[in-house]
Amino acid sequence: METSDSQSVYSEVVEDPLHDLGNDELLKLLEETLRGNEVLITETQMFEKFLQRVDPRDGPLSSISGSITQRSDKTLSRLRSRARSSAMDKSLKLTAEQKCDIAQREIEELRDEINLLKDNSEKVLDTLKAIMEESDMRLSEMKKDSYEFERDIVKGSINYRTHKVVAEKCIRYFEDKLRTRDALIEKLRLKNAQLKVQKKKLMMQLRQKEEMGEVLNEVDFNQLKIENQQYLEKIDERNQDLLRLKLMAGNTLQVLNSYKKKLLTLTKESERLKSEITSRQDMDSRIQAETAIAEAERTKAEQMNKKLRKQLNNFKVPSVMDYVIEKSNMYDLQKKLKSWERKVDIAEMALKTHRKTWEQMQLKNPINNNWRSMMEV
Repeated sequence: METSDSQSVYSEVVEDPLHDLGNDELLKLLEETLRGNEVLITETQMFEKFLQRVDPRDGPLSSISGSITQRSDKTLSRLRSRARSSAMDKSLKLTAEQKCDIAQREIEELRDEINLLKDNSEKVLDTLKAIMEESDMRLSEMKKDSYEFERDIVKGSINYRTHKVVAEKCIRYFEDKLRTRDALIEKLRLKNAQLKVQKKKLMMQLRQKEEMGEVLNEVDFNQLKIENQQYLEKIDERNQDLLRLKLMAGNTLQVLNSYKKKLLTLTKESERLKSEITSRQDMDSRIQAETAIAEAERTKAEQMNKKLRKQLNNFKVPSVMDYVIEKSNMYDLQKKLKSWERKVDIAEMALKTHRKTWEQMQLKNPINNNWRSMMEV
């Protein structure tokens, strides 16, 4: 009865909190539990990789186990008893520092693996590039040899009677090719021997440096890496300064071009103004000359005006009767002039008639004509 009562109480204690929660809260609790499970799975996988890589009896795992065993003697006894029975204590967990240490080691291992894979891939890539270059060179050489064989042997040495290639020329062609290939092989062999000798010299120099202690150790190498990093940072700063100066130079060049355009427009405007000034100066000179002429004419006009004013002051107007008498006399003289003009016209007409009669009389009398001709002579 006591066990049943304890089980019922335990079930009520366990089941009551879930019954009190709503659907949203249960869903949220489920999501948090799933996320926690994913984190635990990731940590478990990482720890398994760490155990597979490291021997549990030495290295960082021993320090971890040592730190764990130092927590309490009771925990150590539990670990020993459960190690014998091959069972794990679920309450035993790694600390955050130990997890960070394992994660840091795993990151370093992954970084080393990535660098190794990167180096291997670069080597494979270089090898493939070299193979491609070699295949391209061989392909070009084969095309060149095929073209030369087609040009020199096939087209140039065909027997017109049998329509076949002459064997002697073909054999001679291949012998020449073999001789050139042997010469190239000998040349490459000599170059290879020279490179081997150079390699031996370099290896001897390196061995001498190692014996003399001139080889860089890890500390010097790390120091050189730090200095190299500092120099790279300085180079980046200088590059940034150079980029900024280039931008400033570009802006300055744009401003300079704008000022050049303004200067060009101002020079054109200046030339236009100069031409306008010269035209205005010519116009001014002409106006001054005309002004001098007008001034002279004005002085003459003033003198004439003074004379006319003097005459006007000394002028006396005749009386009206004198004007009427003079006007009537003028009318009388005009009438007499018209009468005399008529008389002159009548006299001219009479003269013309008398001349015509005289000429007719001369034509009728030949003596008068002879006399007239003698007189003309």
